[in-house]
Amino acid sequence: MQIETKLPKVGTTIFTVMSQLAVEHKAVNLGQGFPDFDGPPALRDALTRAMAEGRNQYAPMTGVPALREAIARKTEKLYGRKVNADTEITVTSGATEALFAAIAAVVRAGDEVIVLDPCYDSYEPAIELNGGRAVHVALDPRTFRPDWDRIAAAVTPKTRMILVNTPHNPCGSVFDASDLDALAELAHKHDLFVLSDEVYEHIVFDGAAHQSVLRRPELAERSFVVSSFGKTYHCTGWKVGYCIAPRALSAEFRKVHQYLTFCTFTPAQVALAEILESDPQHYLDLPAFYQAKRDRFRDLLAGSKFELLPVGGAYFQVADYSKLSDKDDLSFCEWLVRNGGVAAIPISAFYETPPPEQRLVRFCFAKSDAVLVQAAERLVAL
Repeated sequence: MQIETKLPKVGTTIFTVMSQLAVEHKAVNLGQGFPDFDGPPALRDALTRAMAEGRNQYAPMTGVPALREAIARKTEKLYGRKVNADTEITVTSGATEALFAAIAAVVRAGDEVIVLDPCYDSYEPAIELNGGRAVHVALDPRTFRPDWDRIAAAVTPKTRMILVNTPHNPCGSVFDASDLDALAELAHKHDLFVLSDEVYEHIVFDGAAHQSVLRRPELAERSFVVSSFGKTYHCTGWKVGYCIAPRALSAEFRKVHQYLTFCTFTPAQVALAEILESDPQHYLDLPAFYQAKRDRFRDLLAGSKFELLPVGGAYFQVADYSKLSDKDDLSFCEWLVRNGGVAAIPISAFYETPPPEQRLVRFCFAKSDAVLVQAAERLVAL
């Protein structure tokens, strides 16, 4: 049987490739972005209790009411946006599902969606599977800040949506208030939908505030905002996220969601609802928790030949390896895992057309101190 693939550019993800190499060569895996430590004990206890109490059947399609209500309270507290728990919040099976459902809800055949390179690898396949075309606009290759004039120049009559990500994966840059101003002006002028990937919303450093599009009514009224409990509570394997969107957009989003996964793991929703109410300090303390890891990792690498780029948020450190090698970044990562004993991710994997002279890799510092020390010792020795 001959099959014409719908995703001709998609193969095995770079995260899988590098993780397999890390296992094969017994390397320290700073590649795939997940913590190597567990979430709060109270959250795990709440999950066990929910299962023991029989909360093991289908959840409501839109999410357990107590969790949606807790999300609504948190959103108003942090961003000043009052959202309706019944009509504007949908709990999903991870942020990736939410991103796909938002794109599927409004992107039609022939539509264009602006994405900002480097960008997370699930964006373009979701756009293409729904008949759209991703239009790639590069961020600044050193600061990874958006050039709003370049972005505006990429808008055409076919542009339907712009997809933004702050704090940024893979590069750790963050929006400031001026970026929200520019985004709001662009979206209003061209009547665009906005899909805002904010899964690292609670991991912003140096006293900065997370600039959610929910802070601006003119943006919130045309946006899908996606977040992730896995990132906030160190439980990525639970695959629980959510999407906040105005009532009309949520209605279209839910039409897709109900036939994509229908609902999400019930005991986890019950547990997360409990922890959001009982321990809000966890997400309030998260910036300091990860900033300490960022600073520790940077200090450990101070004697290395890597140039460490600034990190404003998320849990990734981008490093320039030009003083170590003139190999392209994929070849360097393969060399590094075999000869240096550390797995990283090449930044080119997040680009449609990477800058030819760019020599950047991404390390994940959401790891225990012992792992960061072990990795740093190997990297400094290169």
